[in-house]
Amino acid sequence: MVRIQDAEYIGEYKVHLRFDTGEEGVADLDDVITRYPAARPLIEYAEFAKFTLDEWPTLVWPCGFDLSPEMLYERVTGKRPAWQQESAHEKTEPYGSTKD
Repeated sequence: MVRIQDAEYIGEYKVHLRFDTGEEGVADLDDVITRYPAARPLIEYAEFAKFTLDEWPTLVWPCGFDLSPEMLYERVTGKRPAWQQESAHEKTEPYGSTKD
């Protein structure tokens, strides 16, 4: 499980994130805020800036909207967290395929 160690508002819909993997970067969440009705209260930058990290740690806002560490990690690094990546021994044949 990837964990967010620090989250800092840097302006507009951008958050600088530092993960327990040592990786860090900026997540631009403009498209997320405009896509989900639950995030509508965050259209105002002042409201967007009111996020905190909860005990999981998930990025959460007072209106109840939240974003998981895994989604943010993938957005910042371009990689899925290691525990979400399929390993070679877990690969299965597509449904309905047969082996000769």
